Amino acid sequence: MDVVTIGDAMVSLNPLSKGPMRYVTTFERKVGGAELNAAIGCSRLGLKTKWISRLGNDEFGRYILNFVRGEGIDTSDVRLVDQYPTSVYFKEVLEDGSGRTFYYRSNSPTTTLKTEDLSASIFSGAKLLHVTGVFPAVDKEKNVELIKQAVVLAKQQGMLVSLDPNIRLKLWSKEEAKAGLTELMPYTDILLTGVEEAEILFGTADPDEIIAESIEHGISWIAIKQGESGSIGYHHSEKLVSPAVKARKVVDTVGAGDGFDAGFIYGVLNGWTLEKTLHFANTMGSMVVSVSGDNEGLPYLDDVLVQLGEKESIER
Repeated sequence: MDVVTIGDAMVSLNPLSKGPMRYVTTFERKVGGAELNAAIGCSRLGLKTKWISRLGNDEFGRYILNFVRGEGIDTSDVRLVDQYPTSVYFKEVLEDGSGRTFYYRSNSPTTTLKTEDLSASIFSGAKLLHVTGVFPAVDKEKNVELIKQAVVLAKQQGMLVSLDPNIRLKLWSKEEAKAGLTELMPYTDILLTGVEEAEILFGTADPDEIIAESIEHGISWIAIKQGESGSIGYHHSEKLVSPAVKARKVVDTVGAGDGFDAGFIYGVLNGWTLEKTLHFANTMGSMVVSVSGDNEGLPYLDDVLVQLGEKESIER
């Protein structure tokens, strides 16, 4: 196994017309979830990936499970549980392109996932554990400790740990996010953060100060995601600014950060230079925003290589 990740998944209902959600009558069913998106991105790049989760023992849960299996992801540590409905969220898209997201994830099936469900054998032989700030926020009282248990087990197995803070203020406050995620910092090897998230964690939006604070926590790989402005990376005393890769067309920005994460993880596991890793990750993110959906735009390795000019386009 190359990559292991832990998190919830939801059925995403995307509107087929624009306007306030109360007037939308038809929706398209898809699958979403930050950690799952990253797992799908890694799997499409050819990394052997495992996803640990709990889903409702219902039609939506079975739909998600079958979808994830179809992506070639190991689901041996995913369970369907009774009396906990699979979470759902609805998107609202207004005429000007702005919108909101409405979550229905209380009584989440993942609340049945306990620290005792995690064991060293789950992580044995894997290279990297990827975690985000979304799953801990779903059940603050329990999931922070659960993820901490996971990263401890991962480090005992000699694995790398990557962390995307991915702070959702609809789920927890800035103070709660900082307290919960700071507990994971001593175990983190790779930090994949946006500027706003870093400001919550470190009290600064200055890249040099973010890097300095991260180093204080013992983090060796640092990537600061800046969207249309590209990214800034740090590793082994080398700081590098990587310009953005222009997207063909920006359709939907959901999942772009998860795509960047997958690309960066791929570069680290392949022993690439910081420059090559950042450029590859930026390219992944730019490809995701050109497709509507949470993970539909996550590219396969051949597609990224074509985009980079390293492989000829294949007629399909």
